[in-house]
Amino acid sequence: MSNKKIETQFEIIRTFVAILMAMTLALLIILLVSKQPVDALTSFLTGPFSSIRRFGNVIEMTIPFVFSGLAVCVMFQAKQFNMIGEGAFYVGGVAASFIAVKFLLPAGIHPFAAILFGGVVGGLVGLLPGFLKVKWNANELVSSLMLNYVCLYLGLYMMKSTIRDPNAGMIGSYVFPETAMLKKILAGTRIHSGLFIAILFIALTYLFMYRTKWGYALRMTGLNESFAKYSGINTKRVIIYSQVIGGLIAGIGGATEILGMYQRFQWSALPGYGFDGIIIAILARNNPIFVPIAAFFLAYLRVGADIMARMTDVPSEVISAIQAIIIVLIAAKRFLAKWQHKRIIKNSQEKLAVKEG
Repeated sequence: MSNKKIETQFEIIRTFVAILMAMTLALLIILLVSKQPVDALTSFLTGPFSSIRRFGNVIEMTIPFVFSGLAVCVMFQAKQFNMIGEGAFYVGGVAASFIAVKFLLPAGIHPFAAILFGGVVGGLVGLLPGFLKVKWNANELVSSLMLNYVCLYLGLYMMKSTIRDPNAGMIGSYVFPETAMLKKILAGTRIHSGLFIAILFIALTYLFMYRTKWGYALRMTGLNESFAKYSGINTKRVIIYSQVIGGLIAGIGGATEILGMYQRFQWSALPGYGFDGIIIAILARNNPIFVPIAAFFLAYLRVGADIMARMTDVPSEVISAIQAIIIVLIAAKRFLAKWQHKRIIKNSQEKLAVKEG
């Protein structure tokens, strides 16, 4: 067995151990604070599977999580700690709503034109931190966090000045025409055809990252920017297109969520999916193949915590404790590092013994 394979196994095991420890601690907290711990645990662990509607809630939440997780994976693989996914997700929804309301297109074309436009606008938003980083070495973490609020208020302004419905009784757009909305695919739930778009982007992102020269350049820049530069890779271009692609995926995610789950645009605040994408990317180890698993897991926890809060005396905030513990343990470089070191040494000794024998 190669040392690279051992390292891959170690990361998978480390993630599962972190999840197991976090879940165990959460269950202990429930046992200590709840007057009805058995009901709370049952609601939390089995509630999402207790009906087709509740399971549908998990899948519905998984769809935007997949897009935000993929967006963060692309940027983090290039070692660009860009948080613009939140703003790109929001403006993607605004842009898609504009196309949905202002243009009358055939049913088969309308939603995809709106989603594509949302992706383009999201990509332009992602371009800004990348350009600032390359041009003036501005920290992408700081610039993207600030730009999220620029996206929020600029998006609200554009929505209010172009597509706001004055008779809605709320801050929202006109109702989307049927031709612009994504179709529901499972009766009794709100699961929509955006699920297929999410699956498509999982495949496309993986192929881009691991089967193209641009993806290779992106990963090499993330591993060692100086080495990549001396190898002939244009690292400045990589920094820019990694964040453009991340913004594009997030924008498509926002557009898909709006057209699949809502009848009109009604986000008056940032939806939070961009920050959820960071949790998903950490759980998936920045690998697009693992993103749907991480997205489903997080959605399962959120829905389970919500059911538990409604059915018992345990608040849904317990999920925040689980998320925090998982992130801390996975981010801790020394967590289970001794076990990994012993495995590598043992593997090397076995290889040496085989050669000498």
